[in-house]
Amino acid sequence: MKRWQHVNGIYQIYPRSFKDSNGDGTGDLPGIIEKLDYIKSGNATLGIDAIWLSPFYPSPMADFGYDVADYKNVDPMFGTLDDFKRLLSEAHARDIKVMIDFVPNHTSDEHEWFQESKTSRASAKRDWYIWRDPKADGSPPNNWLSVFGGSAWEYDTASGQYYLHSFLAKQPDLNWDNPEVRATMCDVLRFWLDMGVDGIRADAVRWISKDPAYQNNPLNADFAEGDDPYFTQRQKYSRYGENLFAYLKEMSNVIEEYDDRIILFEDYPDPWIDLKSQYSHFYAVNPRVAAPFNFEGFGTPYSAKHFRSFVNKFQTYIGSEERPFYCFGNHDNPRLVSRIGRPQAKLIGMLQLTLPGTPVIYYGDEIGMENVPIAPEYVHDPFEKQTPGLGLGRDPERTPMQWSAQPHAGFTSGEPWLPVANNYSLTNVETEFGDSGSFLRMYHALLKLRRLSVLRFGTYEEWMGSNDQLYGFFREDTKGALFVLLNMSAEPVAYNGDIFGLVLYSTHAMQAQTIDGPMTLQAHQGIIIDCSI
Repeated sequence: MKRWQHVNGIYQIYPRSFKDSNGDGTGDLPGIIEKLDYIKSGNATLGIDAIWLSPFYPSPMADFGYDVADYKNVDPMFGTLDDFKRLLSEAHARDIKVMIDFVPNHTSDEHEWFQESKTSRASAKRDWYIWRDPKADGSPPNNWLSVFGGSAWEYDTASGQYYLHSFLAKQPDLNWDNPEVRATMCDVLRFWLDMGVDGIRADAVRWISKDPAYQNNPLNADFAEGDDPYFTQRQKYSRYGENLFAYLKEMSNVIEEYDDRIILFEDYPDPWIDLKSQYSHFYAVNPRVAAPFNFEGFGTPYSAKHFRSFVNKFQTYIGSEERPFYCFGNHDNPRLVSRIGRPQAKLIGMLQLTLPGTPVIYYGDEIGMENVPIAPEYVHDPFEKQTPGLGLGRDPERTPMQWSAQPHAGFTSGEPWLPVANNYSLTNVETEFGDSGSFLRMYHALLKLRRLSVLRFGTYEEWMGSNDQLYGFFREDTKGALFVLLNMSAEPVAYNGDIFGLVLYSTHAMQAQTIDGPMTLQAHQGIIIDCSI
């Protein structure tokens, strides 16, 4: 099997929405197995080497699997543990690596550990979670907020103490300062790695270490009406505690016990932490097996100026041995097409697939799926339910994969758990594979092109002619040199450079197969030129 350093891309699958095999309206593991040939099989539609599965563990689904009730099994909604083992086997037979989600910060309140912890203050597992006495007036121990709204403390009448939940009250935080907790969670990792899992995506890691004194967070002077209420405070003490990177090191040490495994940490740019320092700390955990995702692209305005700045800075932050993992879509953020527009999203897709490192692609982005408006009666996401009207709900980007023009986009023979997009008859895998100018055909072509070592391992250098409309860069190694040029404007732009070479790919039809001097790029056009000939 291809080693991680040679993988050309990771494809994130939200199991509930990928493919339903039994007609109950919910995606499942057998459905994913059914579609593995779409991901990679010979001259496949995508040709991707790795998949990442969002949680499939037993869970009451208060936060759709991120409230884990059993770390070593599969929720019946998605199938069985044998189904997962079969998925592993079928994926490996196609040379596809499998990465799974790991939720270290919190469990479900229905997990047996928490159920035991709350039986009494004397429970052997009381210190597995974070329990604190009320203030003298009975109020919570401090002012920390839940990401999903309201206080991060929930009062337990039976014991007269509060427990901490950085997310929902049904997601109590584990106490990572307890060595027993850390050892147990490392054993969870070994359970899946022993089974053959190739990689781990570690969720919400910034919260696993807190201020040991549990001081109040300071207020955020820059908060504006209409912003996410969570940011009324600067999250100074409730996350990024002094032991964070030591605990991540313990996780990565487990990963390093196995051959060719990796762990990727979820962490977003923090407005109160220097970004270079933030990345350097995460990459320093264990660069042989561990790295953070790069999520800056979610908040970067669409322009040559902004994307050049974002990429150039990040490339200087990391060393030559540190591999970037660029993401422009995931299950917690609006779809790329909905954020910036259809032609713009196509160009950013091309950017992602030509940058150094390993691209991480969210299911459906390769066909240009959009956010789907969710009527109030169909809302599932607790984020929307607890903070309605602020546009924070994540259901719109988690809707069913659009496979065909058949009813329910070929996702299910039943009633889908979330509505399917209205445009599914045109935006779907089957239709787009027959259209040479589609999103899907572009992804297919560029993922095939990424088999060239220069795109996976070559150096990155910005083209000095880049400006507020054009963004260009070179990728080069001992086997070749490519020039990538993107017109990130809504107007045709003249290119007056002196690059000579063969056009390997263009987002727009071109008559010329070679470039030798000035040319005009159409609005939102990107080209890749082999300038090593």
